[in-house]
Amino acid sequence: MNVNPTKIPDVLVIEPKFLSDSRGFFMESFNHETYKNAGIDLPFIQDNHSGSKKGVLRGLHYQIKYSQGKLVQVIKGEVYDVVVDIRQTSPFFGQHVGVSLSEGNRKQIWVPPGFAHGFYVLSDWAEFIYKVTDIYAPQWERTILWNDPFLNIDWPINEDVGVIISEKDSLGMNFKDAEKF
Repeated sequence: MNVNPTKIPDVLVIEPKFLSDSRGFFMESFNHETYKNAGIDLPFIQDNHSGSKKGVLRGLHYQIKYSQGKLVQVIKGEVYDVVVDIRQTSPFFGQHVGVSLSEGNRKQIWVPPGFAHGFYVLSDWAEFIYKVTDIYAPQWERTILWNDPFLNIDWPINEDVGVIISEKDSLGMNFKDAEKF
């Protein structure tokens, strides 16, 4: 397994070891000791699986209480995944990391607690799996607008499809007005 810090060192891109031959493949997608040695040592309490069509943008989501760490991977298709540091005491406060995750590159991204998270679907269909470290608490969930000018995220928007967002996400806050850690 290769673990690569990003420009925000707490956000990690993980490339699990992948073995394949004429019969198929094997990949260890999670091993507690291996991830603990990489600095990911929070208990995962739930696994989630979602699917979205091309052009769907979900996020930027976070919880102000019960903040979730997420270990994210795409198992079908491709997404552009974005993580925003919303920890006010962090030297990387307000900065973001964007990474392509796909079934082809098999990369994972570690989104620590204290970060907002979102993704944009690049393929016709994408399936996304992720482990979380705390409960889902909708009363504490917040959304930062995906296109907030302060964040200046360069989303690779497909001009033929545009952006498909939920009503909740369209009502997100500007970064400057959003609750932070």
